[in-house]
Amino acid sequence: MLGALTLDQLRVLTTIADSGSFSAAGRKLRRVQSAISQSVRTMEISQGLELFDRSRKTPVLTEAGRVLVAQARQVLRQAELFESIATEIAAGLEPELTLAVDNFLPTQPVIESLQALRDKYPNLPVTLFTEGLGAAERRLRNRSAALALCALLPTAQQDIQTYPLTSIRLVLVASSSHPLAKERRPITRDVLQEHVQLILTDPYDSSGPSHGVVSPRIWRFVDMGSRLEFLLAGSGWATMPAHLIEPYLSNGMLAALKIRDPAVAPDFVLPIYAAHERSRPPRPAARWFLEDIQNRLSPSGARRAAVRSVSKEKA
Repeated sequence: MLGALTLDQLRVLTTIADSGSFSAAGRKLRRVQSAISQSVRTMEISQGLELFDRSRKTPVLTEAGRVLVAQARQVLRQAELFESIATEIAAGLEPELTLAVDNFLPTQPVIESLQALRDKYPNLPVTLFTEGLGAAERRLRNRSAALALCALLPTAQQDIQTYPLTSIRLVLVASSSHPLAKERRPITRDVLQEHVQLILTDPYDSSGPSHGVVSPRIWRFVDMGSRLEFLLAGSGWATMPAHLIEPYLSNGMLAALKIRDPAVAPDFVLPIYAAHERSRPPRPAARWFLEDIQNRLSPSGARRAAVRSVSKEKA
């Protein structure tokens, strides 16, 4: 009998519950009491149950009535949400936003931007993918993401629009217990080739380009977290983002390797970009998020974040 119900009837029911009587509900809804009574009676007939006990001077909710009032509140909230989302979409807001984020990127600015986005567009459904090597770009191309935050894309790919976000310093490291950390010889390419190199790989195309591979002995990982665990366990050496390994360098669990070979860069900078397909320009929420994350990852934005962090610690 769901088709016999109306939102107006549910609103009448919850207003009676909130105001305490039919007459008070009528005053609040600016209707005569007889109209309120008729609305309730229509609901009771259509659903085949008594919502109010009328044996007293003032009708009170039955046990079934109390349960259904709670359900009516949920339906009304969902109806309000439906109307709000429909209004926003009609005004040009995208129905949903899907983001793909490379795991090289520092997570805190992304978290803060997503929280700010939620405050700005509380009804917008947002899907986030944290991706391994190459996957963020792939999501742009198969259109399962509208915006990607990822490592530098080849400039030959003219179909992709990029926006500079930040640069990540990569450091060549090994566990402090690894033989390379205790190596007395100058660490050259030949020395590195004696040991297992832990590299990130495309989860869907391991035969693709392998940047920075030195050793013929490689273990491939599709996510940064697993590679870090193996690195800490002394399973091999790797080039890691500085912001991820700073705590382990500080506590001595990892050691930065001193490379003595001009053909092997001990550390280098990896540009990180926001990107979207040129044929799919970002819509309002994506544009807002893009501007916000750019501000947070800029040097001035990073300084403001550091000040906020210190202030919280002092508090």
